[in-house]
Amino acid sequence: MATGKLHVRKGDKVLVLSGKDKGKKGKVVSTLPGKNKVLVEGVNIIKKHAKPTQKVPQGGIREMEAPVHASNVMVICPSCQQPTRVSNRLIEGGKKMRGCKKCGESLDK
Repeated sequence: MATGKLHVRKGDKVLVLSGKDKGKKGKVVSTLPGKNKVLVEGVNIIKKHAKPTQKVPQGGIREMEAPVHASNVMVICPSCQQPTRVSNRLIEGGKKMRGCKKCGESLDK
């Protein structure tokens, strides 16, 4: 059921729509298109028990971000600062551009 195509990209600022972190905003650290998930900075923090290694001889409990499903995040437009759906438009040369549905500005830099 993997689509391989997401509406968010690395570096986008997003708003979490559902789950325990509903309402939080963060930056997309990485995308996992095969699993249809994204890793958002400061969202969905889990505790992972780490065994002692040569690098970390202490071991212990680490806090880290876990992936969130891509359908549970919405892109925040950099120009109007509103959470928005993404529109795909064709520009000259046959290239695709992501745009804001609310203000019409480009989401790509």
